[in-house]
Amino acid sequence: MFSMTGIVLASNFIMMFLFWELVGLSSYLLIGHWFNKASAADAANKAFLTNRIGDFGFMAGILILFGLNNGNVSFDSLAGSIANGSLSHAIEHQPWLITLAAIGIFLGAVGKSAQFPLHVWLPDAMEGPTPVSALIHAATMVAAGGTGGITALMAALIATQQNDIKKILAYSTLSQLGYMVMAVGLSAPNAGMFHLYTHAFFKALLFLGAGAVIHACHHEQDIWKMGGLKDKMPATFYTFAAGTAALMGVPMTSGFFSKENILVAACSHNFLLFLIGITTAFLTAFYMTRLVIVVFTGKSKSENAGHAHEVSLVMLLPLVLLAVPSLLSAYGFFAGPLQAMVPHAEHGKDGTVVMIASVAVLIAGLLGGVKLYRNAEKDPLNIPFLANKFYFDEIYAFIVKFAQDRVAWIVNAFEKMFVDSSTTRLPTAIASSLGGLFRRMQNGNLQSYTFVFGAGVIIAVYLAVFFSSKLG
Repeated sequence: MFSMTGIVLASNFIMMFLFWELVGLSSYLLIGHWFNKASAADAANKAFLTNRIGDFGFMAGILILFGLNNGNVSFDSLAGSIANGSLSHAIEHQPWLITLAAIGIFLGAVGKSAQFPLHVWLPDAMEGPTPVSALIHAATMVAAGGTGGITALMAALIATQQNDIKKILAYSTLSQLGYMVMAVGLSAPNAGMFHLYTHAFFKALLFLGAGAVIHACHHEQDIWKMGGLKDKMPATFYTFAAGTAALMGVPMTSGFFSKENILVAACSHNFLLFLIGITTAFLTAFYMTRLVIVVFTGKSKSENAGHAHEVSLVMLLPLVLLAVPSLLSAYGFFAGPLQAMVPHAEHGKDGTVVMIASVAVLIAGLLGGVKLYRNAEKDPLNIPFLANKFYFDEIYAFIVKFAQDRVAWIVNAFEKMFVDSSTTRLPTAIASSLGGLFRRMQNGNLQSYTFVFGAGVIIAVYLAVFFSSKLG
């Protein structure tokens, strides 16, 4: 039996798992807020089911550590067990178990933060109200972390071909999460944490700004049905531009500092990840320039956009309040205890390389976006592979249809043909037949009863004589 101390320590990780699940529940309820709307209900279910895959791995990882460490699964207990050698002994004899536990716990983060390959629920999460999107992307979802360079690059590529203003920002969030976990994988967790902190401000600002635009355009979310909003919504435009500058990593903004730390770590430890990170930075500048130009410049592309006007103070005030930390959260008062993570120190040769590369790709992405999308009436780029999000939804639908559904059909057929027949229908048929036989004997006819009685006497006499002769 585990000691009382062990039970208390175990409860620490159990509570972590419970609150982890409450994050998923919150996402489910927020995404499905408009529950009478079929697409919102489907999106909530999709988020719930996708997260169950990650949460299963998370729970399995906890249980494996629970068994390896005699039920003590707090961080302090695990660290102590490694230090005194008790857990190291178990790992030495069964190294695959600790690897499996780590993968399981990591899978929990993959699902909760909608990272590759469990990222498919996030775009549909835009079915919720826009303030909900701001909350999920700025805080709740981001707290789980990300999976790295693949996610960063993949999401940025997809964002370049999305037309829904909220989905562009959603894929932007996935991309930035990739930066965060890249930092963790590069042994620079402070850099990842600092980017998480700065990202929360400007991503919340961008989503609320998108909500203001959607409201002004009478709930229109297609950027190609907007246009010309800069003069009609100047305050929204300038605050949105501030968030965009931070996201793109314009020098001296908060996003520049936090992203720079990650790229320096990549340049120092893994040049391939650095190339992925710098390419992602280029794509970020490109798709955000595309978004701003199509939505705010040029002429109105629809009647709703033509009648748009600045939002009320209730919607505008949060934008103004968020614009300040979006630009300045890397400095002094705003940075607070994270001040030590701010990359004001010289980074030497790697820092110089990163600085030059970052500014170069920022300018390239900005100029490319302006060149392609200034005064454009429709998207000059048409890349179905990116517009359809690498066809992940179709691939998963195919897997479900030809794996889960087919297996379910085979199991159902086997159950009906063999299991159901032998364990349910056969005993039922035997009982029914015997019941029918005995029921015929109880028909209320005196002659039938006399016949049965006589037959019984004859059989009894016969058996008595037969056994008597045998015994004699």
